[in-house]
Amino acid sequence: MRVEIWSDIACPWCYIGKARFEAGLAAFAQRESVEVVHRSFELDPAAPAATDVPVLDMLAAKYGVSRAQAEAMEARVAEAAAEEGLDYRSDRIHGNTFDLHRLLHLATAHGVQDALLDALYRANFAEARPLADPAVLTEIAVAAGVPAEEAARVLADPEAYAQEVRADEREAAELGATGVPFFVIDRRYGISGGQPAEVFRQALERAHADGAVQVPAADEAGVCGDDGCAVPGS
Repeated sequence: MRVEIWSDIACPWCYIGKARFEAGLAAFAQRESVEVVHRSFELDPAAPAATDVPVLDMLAAKYGVSRAQAEAMEARVAEAAAEEGLDYRSDRIHGNTFDLHRLLHLATAHGVQDALLDALYRANFAEARPLADPAVLTEIAVAAGVPAEEAARVLADPEAYAQEVRADEREAAELGATGVPFFVIDRRYGISGGQPAEVFRQALERAHADGAVQVPAADEAGVCGDDGCAVPGS
């Protein structure tokens, strides 16, 4: 069984959804038969590569709310992250993630895609590190198992793995994904949003039995799209 996950490092529900999916996978009896592949999706491809815009300012402008209201929105997401044992900071910077996705494709070639994705999520959401800095990205990639010279080469060449990122994004559009995280099981069943771990476990079991997979609507789970990130129950 193969599970493909479209996500963006800037997406808080992708960060939370990955933890929930992994908890559901751990509870799945046939977990050893599951191959997990992470795919690229940019929530804001037009964002500048180098930026100093705080996420809270971006949220306030995007939703037309006050800074205090943006902080309250982030606090609700932080609570959801904490429930999964994840640290979450709101003093991070909003920026372009294209280079991060290109690095993830390089990491795939070295068999450390999952390790690098975890490291990037941690660097962004738990540590608020400046991910637009090539030196920081190289350091993170090397720690995850990517050769330093290859990471530096890819970051210096904007065309390296660019086609692979775009191909992932085209596939997402063809599959009807308008937000992330978006999970696809064996190219037969789609699950949108950072659903509870139990939903993922049940979906895997039903897919394994070749039955119909039914999951809650996307608006019942955290999901990020072109118009922002929805918080369930808000």
